[in-house]
Amino acid sequence: MTNGGTAERGRRLLSRLSEYNWAGLLAILVVMVVVMSFASGSFLSDFNIFVVLRAVSTATLIGAAQMAVLSIGQMNLSVGAIGGLAAITAGGIMDSYGLPVWLAVTGGLACGAACGVVNGVIVARTGLNAFIVTIATASVFLGLNLGLTSAKPYYDLDPSFTSFGQARFGFFPLMGFITLATVLALAVFYYRTLVGRQLLAVGGNASAAETAGIPVGRRVVWAHTLSGLLAGAAGVLWAAQLSAAQPMIGQSWLLISFAVPIIGGVALTGGSVRIIGLVLAALIISLIDNSLVHLGVDPLYVELLLGLLILGAVWASHVATRSATPARTLK
Repeated sequence: MTNGGTAERGRRLLSRLSEYNWAGLLAILVVMVVVMSFASGSFLSDFNIFVVLRAVSTATLIGAAQMAVLSIGQMNLSVGAIGGLAAITAGGIMDSYGLPVWLAVTGGLACGAACGVVNGVIVARTGLNAFIVTIATASVFLGLNLGLTSAKPYYDLDPSFTSFGQARFGFFPLMGFITLATVLALAVFYYRTLVGRQLLAVGGNASAAETAGIPVGRRVVWAHTLSGLLAGAAGVLWAAQLSAAQPMIGQSWLLISFAVPIIGGVALTGGSVRIIGLVLAALIISLIDNSLVHLGVDPLYVELLLGLLILGAVWASHVATRSATPARTLK
């Protein structure tokens, strides 16, 4: 085969990859791994990979919680407060009542979903902007959290629950299997079910969706409920990782909840989800955090880098929208 033929095949391959919105993220991820593998000898150790993937497990769920609401063109500023309330609910069931783990986890997830229902019903029934509603409910949920616990963590958790947060299979954290199953379920939900497609239709054009007979109000409640459930799952996993249900769990989630889906390619205007992009963005953000530790850089610079990445992702989305080129939704 000639060099010209090889070059042409290479160009075709690159062109095909560029059709997918996650190709750039994958390239960035590969470059980061290669650079850090030379910069730090312990970067590719089993334990460090486990630490990174464990962070990805929760970051993906936090981002998915925000993505569920972004898909209908709204925002949920109470993701962190919901996660914290779900965590202390699960912890309280184990610590105060001595009930089994499965019941505690179910209670935490139910708490998250219930908070999402509250958000969705208020938004759907009143027509108020979700931005304002979730600012208010975030304060309510945090107040409940601190009031129920007197701002004190629950430490007496079931040993099987806390050990799960530290367990791994080789370098892969066991909690990562929960996240992987959730991501696959979300892909099936959005791309293969009627309700999932209706949510994207509402995000694309709510008026047109209503004209087509889609119950917009109920779908808004669906989106917020799913967001609350995912935030609750992240909170419960976070408590397992910390081996304690701390009241302040979730208070640092706001930036990452937006960074993961936006960097992953989810449009702020609604009508789309990016499952693969979501996971890759969570990997990149977790790698940035981990890499700064290995390089001895102040971790506070993570906030700076995430802000720049969000601005870059929003700008790229704006440019892509203005170019008016057709885009695939399943990528």
